[in-house]
Amino acid sequence: MIKSLKGILPHILILLGFIVLSLAYFNPVLQGKEIFQSDIVQYTGMAKQQNDFRARTGEEPYWTDAAFGGMPTYQLGANYPHNYVKKLDSVLRFLPRPADYLFLYFLGFYILMLVLKLDYRLAFLGAIAFGFSTYLIIILGVGHNAKAHAIAYMPMVLAGIILCFRSKYIAGFLLLAVAMALEIGANHFQMTYYLLLLVIILGIAYLVDALRKNMLPHYFKALGVMVGAVILAIGANATNLLATQEYTGFSTRGDTGLTITPQGNEKPAAGLTYDYITEYSYGIVESFNLFIPRFMGGSSSEKLDENSAMYEQLLQMGASPMQAMDFAQNAPTYWGDQPFVGAPAYIGATVLFLFVFALFLIRGRLKWWVVGGSILALMLSWGKNFPLLTEFFIDFVPLYNKFRAVSSIQVIIELCVPILAVVGLYRLFNEVVKNEEKLFALKWATIITGGTAVLFLLFKNTLFNFSGGNDAIYMEQMGAGFVRALKEDRKAIFTTDAVRSLIFVILSAALIWMYLKQKAGKNLLVLGFSLLILADLIAVDRRYVNNDDFVAARQMKQPFQQTTADAQILQDQGHYRVFDVAESPFNTGRTSYFHNSVGGYHAAKPGRMQDLYDFYISQNNMEILNMLNVKYFIIPTEEGPRAQQNPEAFGNAWTVSNIKWVEDANDAMLSLGEEDLSSTAIINREFSNLVPSEVNRDPSARIELVSQEPNELVYETSAGSDQLVLFSEIYYPNGWRAYINGEAAEHFRANYVLRAMMIPAGENTVTFKFEPGVVKTGSSIALASSIILGLLLLGALFYTFKERNTKEEV
Repeated sequence: MIKSLKGILPHILILLGFIVLSLAYFNPVLQGKEIFQSDIVQYTGMAKQQNDFRARTGEEPYWTDAAFGGMPTYQLGANYPHNYVKKLDSVLRFLPRPADYLFLYFLGFYILMLVLKLDYRLAFLGAIAFGFSTYLIIILGVGHNAKAHAIAYMPMVLAGIILCFRSKYIAGFLLLAVAMALEIGANHFQMTYYLLLLVIILGIAYLVDALRKNMLPHYFKALGVMVGAVILAIGANATNLLATQEYTGFSTRGDTGLTITPQGNEKPAAGLTYDYITEYSYGIVESFNLFIPRFMGGSSSEKLDENSAMYEQLLQMGASPMQAMDFAQNAPTYWGDQPFVGAPAYIGATVLFLFVFALFLIRGRLKWWVVGGSILALMLSWGKNFPLLTEFFIDFVPLYNKFRAVSSIQVIIELCVPILAVVGLYRLFNEVVKNEEKLFALKWATIITGGTAVLFLLFKNTLFNFSGGNDAIYMEQMGAGFVRALKEDRKAIFTTDAVRSLIFVILSAALIWMYLKQKAGKNLLVLGFSLLILADLIAVDRRYVNNDDFVAARQMKQPFQQTTADAQILQDQGHYRVFDVAESPFNTGRTSYFHNSVGGYHAAKPGRMQDLYDFYISQNNMEILNMLNVKYFIIPTEEGPRAQQNPEAFGNAWTVSNIKWVEDANDAMLSLGEEDLSSTAIINREFSNLVPSEVNRDPSARIELVSQEPNELVYETSAGSDQLVLFSEIYYPNGWRAYINGEAAEHFRANYVLRAMMIPAGENTVTFKFEPGVVKTGSSIALASSIILGLLLLGALFYTFKERNTKEEV
């Protein structure tokens, strides 16, 4: 018993250390503060209606009317029955946000290191090298929580796979099933997809090894175990996966059928466009900021001080010291290829030095897996700057064209580099490896990394002109002197950080040299590298995410303040929509926080609404806004946003006297700009069996919305004859059901995005209910999978306990 406690005590201390580090870095959480995350602010606006509904009724709506005219809440934090993965995840994320994610980074990588048979000291070293990697911190600063969440579980998934390949079938199966369930549950499929690419390379590395060692039966047995684990993990997340798959077809990732642009050019019917996918492509040379943080100027808004050339130049241009300082603290020093950069994806000079050192000491499948994965990720992150590979992946690799911001695949490098770096230290401590080999590795690692820094320092003026893509605009607006000062500052911070990286390389090399010359022991070396990595990475991290980013909790709980315009609109208790042109309407969740908005903020907007925006809404086409029941506009004025009523809005529903039949989405879209939408319905011929060839509008017909919730709308109608009625609600066939007097009725799509149906003569009650079958089906699968996984976990614990007792008795 005492022996067992001694065995786990270091791990307990390490976990406590992770908690301390997480809370120390984000220490304002101890004062009850919350980090201001711009994306979470937008999410709060988008999700407010569903959260209010949930709090008021205790039910889950699965539909929100507050954004894009209406959309499912599947990607807005919907809660599903029997989602036990989410409950387990909440247990692991017991720290306040965002310290919880940092702790998960550490924990996951620590487990991976232990599975790779490294001792707890090196495992700790690797965990902090991974967790404090700059990109992993800055995504917490802007609120990419789901991305951080998915990244945090990546190492655990790899650990489970490696256990399976090492014939630890039971442990591997269980760890992989749980970790994969958590990974999928994190709900950032782009990151999970990138992990899959890395896993494929890992599988190839093990396959080659199995072929060389004639161990194919074992390889395929391990593969079978892994497939079983992943199936269970998928099953445990079935509801979210099925719902997401269903919504994907409806979103900008799916196929709206439209193959033309507003300018008349051709566009892909499905998936994202090449330009959209590759908008954020890493520059090839820019990749050196993995080693030198502000290699290309750092972020798009860098903090300079009164010693900067820009500050002096602004003073000379007549700015006051306060004005000059305000501008200098948000200086546009970034001069790379991307439209906007929050911070460089710095891995660390110390970590990269150890990575290069490891390349000379490690052989075999681990090395080729890590190097292969890193190179593939780096080349794919270049996007449009390396079109040969990017176009191949977009055209031929399944699902690759569903994701944008290709530069974010660099998370794979940020995961791989610390793995090899720490395993390299493990090899350094291995007495089987000859000292000459270690010295050789030290020499070349120092030459390559230190030499790179020196090369850039000596030849920076020859290699670069420090000109950015927006300099022509700055030249026009601020003059040549401003741009000259900006370039001087770019060169200065480049030089500062190159020297900085060189110093960390020299210190790293000195530590290993001291160890090899027996002037420092293993513990001192691990301690020295721990301090170097912390000093290296945290110093850069805190340039971009620090205590200044925290605000009072109430500010995050209620991030938007009601304006006079909002208050004026909210006096209207009817059901209508708002179009907010005081903001960027399709890139804000603010309007959704207070109103039912035509716009919103989401990475996967409803595809047909995006089409409608591109063609008409962005042009303020009143016919389109009228049919969407836009009763109010919020417009910018010098006195602030002002509400303006639109008396021409068609209302919640209306009858029509004409039908224009169209053959496809292109016809439908173009017809919207040609017809009187108050009297004509544009209907695709695929619905011709639900509509008579001619309709007669009853001028005395009445239709009134008498009750409305996000997931249920009730209308009362009265007409002397059958009427074709259009509703200003978004058509979404996978869940919305229509009833007339309690009996199921058919409805269909009209005017490209709206619902329509034939309503018989007389007095009727028409009800629309959102009853997504995908939730019911998915929940049953999730329950069954969770029960099986839980029983297997209990069985494994019982088996382990029994085995241990048997050994002790022997």
